[in-house]
Amino acid sequence: MPSTARVKDLIRAIRACKTAKDERDLINKECAYIRTAFKEDDQDTRARNVAKTLYINMLGYPAHFGQMECLKLVASSRFADKRMGYLGTMMLLDERQDVHLLVTNSMKNDLKHQVQYVVGLALCAFGSICSDEMGRDLSAEVEKLLRSSNPYIVRKAALCAVRIVRKVPELMELYVPPTRQLLNEKNHGVLLTGVNLVTEICKANPDSLHHFRRFVPNLVRILKNLVMSGYSPEHDVHGISDPFLQCRILRLLRILGKGDKDSSESMNDILAQVATNTDSSKNVGHTILYETVITIMEIESESGLRVLAVNILGRFLQNSDRNIRYVALNTLLKTVSHDNSAVQRHRNTILDCLKENDISLRKRALELSFALINSSNVRSMVKEIMEFLNSADPQFKPYIATNLLAMAEKYSPSKQWYINTVLSLLIMAGNHVREDLVSGIIAMVSESTEHHGYCVRKLFSALRNDISQHTLSQVSVWMIGEYGDQLVNGTSDEDGGDGTGEPMEEVTEDSVLDVLERVIQSPQSTQVTREYTLTTIMKLSTRFSTCLPRIKAMITKYGDNLDMELQQRAVEYCSIFSKHDQMRMGLLEPMPTLSTKLEGEGGEGG
Repeated sequence: MPSTARVKDLIRAIRACKTAKDERDLINKECAYIRTAFKEDDQDTRARNVAKTLYINMLGYPAHFGQMECLKLVASSRFADKRMGYLGTMMLLDERQDVHLLVTNSMKNDLKHQVQYVVGLALCAFGSICSDEMGRDLSAEVEKLLRSSNPYIVRKAALCAVRIVRKVPELMELYVPPTRQLLNEKNHGVLLTGVNLVTEICKANPDSLHHFRRFVPNLVRILKNLVMSGYSPEHDVHGISDPFLQCRILRLLRILGKGDKDSSESMNDILAQVATNTDSSKNVGHTILYETVITIMEIESESGLRVLAVNILGRFLQNSDRNIRYVALNTLLKTVSHDNSAVQRHRNTILDCLKENDISLRKRALELSFALINSSNVRSMVKEIMEFLNSADPQFKPYIATNLLAMAEKYSPSKQWYINTVLSLLIMAGNHVREDLVSGIIAMVSESTEHHGYCVRKLFSALRNDISQHTLSQVSVWMIGEYGDQLVNGTSDEDGGDGTGEPMEEVTEDSVLDVLERVIQSPQSTQVTREYTLTTIMKLSTRFSTCLPRIKAMITKYGDNLDMELQQRAVEYCSIFSKHDQMRMGLLEPMPTLSTKLEGEGGEGG
């Protein structure tokens, strides 16, 4: 295809290609034509060839050979050439390439041009590819343009100033004086970019907050006019006047009011007006309300205003749009530490979110539910979360189990309730309780001497029904080894033995050994669980009175086991029987109460 062909002819030819190879061949051929035309320095077709180069670049093919031609077009006196040159500069160059510095002089001249559209092209390119060096070279020209009376130029200059502040923070002082004029403009576009510039300066230099806090009354007045103004077709979006400017002003007020009571006090009224007068039936209104809520929570606002903000988030939770519900949960999670009582009013709605189909909503609702637990609602909240645990996704269960244990320990209303909760959790999700928590659970039960009989009976019953849960098996086996005599002697407690108010069925020594034999032989049991079990069987030789021969036989069987740890234990235990039987009672006596909780993995069965 000759280099004089139009861009639309190239597009048509590329679209007509039937295979990727045909397209590559066509592109390579066209690039060769374009490079030849560039070498011949054909000024009449340069702009057209650059346009084709840009289209080739958009398709993902290399087009770096067009960079210098873009700079030549930028230096041209024709507006059409400049427009194509600046477009190519923005697409083919960036601040990481040294070539982009060659355009600085042409850009500097264009920033002083009499035609506003040429100035606008230069500002657009500057905002797109500005580097540290370019920012320092052209910062003065941008500052002069900020003082222009032409809103078209001022808007673009303000955005370029934002870019300079980000790239070269030490130059921000140059742009502080013009901000007063920008914030007094009536043109919404200038106001929007001016607020954006002030926000960027405040973020880059906290010391400037004191200077800009004097503009708070002015910002409040602008926001009030936007909220109270009638229909304005030029700025109306779904019945709301210029929501983009409202959001930007709210973000700036948030920065200026944070940590300053005087500024925050002057914002309270307008924030209340925005929160109560904004239509929440459209997404535009939700955006403004969200920004208002975040602002209220971050400044030194009144308690009543904070309650209003939390109530807005509560309404978000009842919205049919999942994205809005997610935003509400995420924001409440950040808010709960500041105003827990206000968030508590929406506890039922938050718990309902645990039944959502969307996994991200369930995750946020779960995190927020744990954050809401306190000493007054721990019973009901733990019950709800335990119900959710039954149907929860597998990836949630370890998180739920770990946090339930922590919350139950922190806010437990009674020892009995705490023990029941921990035992129920082991029975429901034993595989999802981390093994490093086993020692803590064992220590907790050990401390509660009056509940030993109840715990060992409940755990034995659970183990007999399910030996597949590792943590449940380890805790149960340890308890049986320590308190096996209470298990077979039928020691009662306040809950009737099994926590239901009714006595459990009688447990015999043989039935206990049967369960332990199933555990140690089960392929589902881990090595640690087998080690616990073998030690427990040995302990029962001093707690059971009629099964000593069976216990010896069970231990002897593992004297030649392939597992070296089990084999070593079995040999040592057999040695105690044969050579040191008189010491057996002293060696295997019950362990003293564990008064502290260990952080590592559980012990080796005592």
